[in-house]
Amino acid sequence: MSPLIGHWYRGGTSKCWLFTADQLPGTREQIGSVLAEAFGASDERQLEGIGGGTSTTSKAAVVETSGTPGIDVNYLFAQVGIGDGQVEFASNCGNCASAVALFALQQGMVTPDGDMTAVRLYSHNTGTVIRAVVATPQGQVPTSGDALIPGVSLPGVGVDVLFEDVDGTSTGNVLPTGKSVEPFELNGDAHEATCIDAGAPSCFVSATGALARVAFDSSVFPAELVDQLVDVREQASHRMALTPPGTAPSPAVPKTGLLGEPTDYRTISGQLVTAAEYDVRVTMLSMYAPHPAIGITSAVALARSAAIQGTTAQKLWDGTRVSTEAGEFSLRLGTPSGVITAVYREGTGQQSPSVGVFRSARHLADAKILLDENSSFVEGAQA
Repeated sequence: MSPLIGHWYRGGTSKCWLFTADQLPGTREQIGSVLAEAFGASDERQLEGIGGGTSTTSKAAVVETSGTPGIDVNYLFAQVGIGDGQVEFASNCGNCASAVALFALQQGMVTPDGDMTAVRLYSHNTGTVIRAVVATPQGQVPTSGDALIPGVSLPGVGVDVLFEDVDGTSTGNVLPTGKSVEPFELNGDAHEATCIDAGAPSCFVSATGALARVAFDSSVFPAELVDQLVDVREQASHRMALTPPGTAPSPAVPKTGLLGEPTDYRTISGQLVTAAEYDVRVTMLSMYAPHPAIGITSAVALARSAAIQGTTAQKLWDGTRVSTEAGEFSLRLGTPSGVITAVYREGTGQQSPSVGVFRSARHLADAKILLDENSSFVEGAQA
């Protein structure tokens, strides 16, 4: 059996297996093959592997110290499939980015600097630069923390995740179709949607009428609506020129979800959230199921969208901005797990805007992962 040393982290509302580049070298195809085996990706329960059996707990990243000035760490994010044996590298994950930042400190890739340490991350997937500020009290590498976020029952180390220069990271244009809204069909009716590329390519559909009554109730979210959102994702992928017509899109991008007006609701844990506590209601698709919270790249794209006149998010948002300074506002998102706040900041100079979301991260375990003796993984092999 060939051993593979992995490090298990919770980052935000996701769980991620992290590997150093010397442990998991190779091309994306080779890395994907090893991860598919290690996670048991061909099994819907991932019973024969380390996967968690859901899209938010079947994630990995390969992390290395960067040689680029101004960047501390490079990482390659992998979304491991469930039941299909596939591994996707088309997107990024902001939740896992918070775990990568903590991991970099705990692995000695970055040295603590005072009570708060900035770790600059480069995503190989999207070319995005992320500035993750980690709580390092008294300049010490943290092993625990007291930061709590919606959708997570235990505290972790606080990590402020800021996506820098977010516009057009995948397509070159913040509005790849050239339109602030365009029609998509859902539930037999045409609904306005915004296709945006900010942090990650995303499509946000305005849910009104009968659609709104099922879109934001996780207890009754119908399977046929999931299927329709998967179809919207495919259409949006073609319209945004992420994939050519007639080809299947990535199950991870564009991020696709439904937006609605604020109403009182209960989270999946039963907590009451009033309409006054947030600005926009959102339910996102995560691979092939409703997301239990929201992916951070989706939150980034949504906040950026709210700053653009005529988008679905801007139309729903009443425009009351919680501002700390000129060019900055907070957008409160009502997700199935509770309210998540995204902070938007105008760009400076030649840079486009940045969006930040506060997360927490926690180191769960280290493991020697045993692969089949016929595995293509060879310990110590070089890319």
